[in-house]
Amino acid sequence: MTEAEWADMERLLPTPCYVVDEALIEENLKILKGVMDRTGARILLAQKAFSMYALYPLIGEYLCGATASGLYEARLCAEEMAKPLRTRGRKVENHIFSPAYKEAEFREILRCCDHIVFNSWKQAERFGPEAKAAGKSMGLRINPERSTQEGHAIYDPCAPGSRLGVTLEAFEAGLHRGSLQLLDGLHFHTLCEQDADALEATLEAVEEKFGRYLPGMRWINFGGGHHITRPGYDIPRLERCIGRMQDRYGLTVYLEPGEAVALNAGFLIAEVLETLRNGMDIAILDTSAACHMPDVLEMPYRPPLRGSGQPGEKACTYRLGGPTCLAGDIIGDYSFDRPLKEGDRLVFQDMAIYSMVKNNTFNGMPLPAIALRRKNGECDIVKEFGYRDFRERLS
Repeated sequence: MTEAEWADMERLLPTPCYVVDEALIEENLKILKGVMDRTGARILLAQKAFSMYALYPLIGEYLCGATASGLYEARLCAEEMAKPLRTRGRKVENHIFSPAYKEAEFREILRCCDHIVFNSWKQAERFGPEAKAAGKSMGLRINPERSTQEGHAIYDPCAPGSRLGVTLEAFEAGLHRGSLQLLDGLHFHTLCEQDADALEATLEAVEEKFGRYLPGMRWINFGGGHHITRPGYDIPRLERCIGRMQDRYGLTVYLEPGEAVALNAGFLIAEVLETLRNGMDIAILDTSAACHMPDVLEMPYRPPLRGSGQPGEKACTYRLGGPTCLAGDIIGDYSFDRPLKEGDRLVFQDMAIYSMVKNNTFNGMPLPAIALRRKNGECDIVKEFGYRDFRERLS
């Protein structure tokens, strides 16, 4: 995007506003489709990271479908990806995994999904016969007990005491009940923003613990957390991992990246409301870390900001914070070529993933508008929010 195009976009759009770039999304999708074409693996969109359904028809043209973490995501895939593409003769897979399913929702899940993954033998035995009778493909999530996380314990499903996935001990304890015949595949998800070396280490643990059961399966799901579209990601190693499961066990391999679909393809435009000084220069924005980019506080991480530098790198350093009452509503410290002033626009980068899906209205904060920059350069607001959206969440 040229400087003039950036200036027009910043000037014309309301703030705060998420902007997703269709061309950048498609670049990521082409990388993922290349992996599928070379290996025969099947890649799904993990909607928990990115659920901008205005782009589902495009995503469905490149990927095999989507995966859900609950009923509403499953419905979103069925209604906004599978149904439109079905009219074009394209079949879209709709997968789901949940740590536990609700009885009242399961019939509707069966209507939406073709692959259902359970988190325990108890859940598989409770809901599996009905799913099997409906012709669904069933899987069980396993815990290979091989942590590859560094510094992100909150995202480590292999941590001691994890509620996610069946350990080998629990897996084998359930075999005597004859439930293995319910399963078509095994699923694991152990990665978070990681390269293929972490996947390779995980596969070693999977084979060591569960390898004897793999020949009886139809598929294996590598879960998400694969940063496939990140510059420098080791795609050849990923493809070797895929081939290893295909060649040794004859399995169809699934991957469920969310971030990789929309990595570096979105922006959040904000406006400076006020500047002040308290031992350092501070700028208060109309966007909030707590409300509009919660991973800044949860990970934590410092989001990239267009035209800025590290603290002290440029002439003027500011601490950027949101307008909520939370003292820790701090986005980070950034430096700029000139002093900030009220009305300045700032553009945070890599704001498509885990942003729209996690935002909230704490303090009555308005939700950011959502805009789509089309491949032809036109930028359209596809969604705006107001007081009614806040009010109707409450009672």
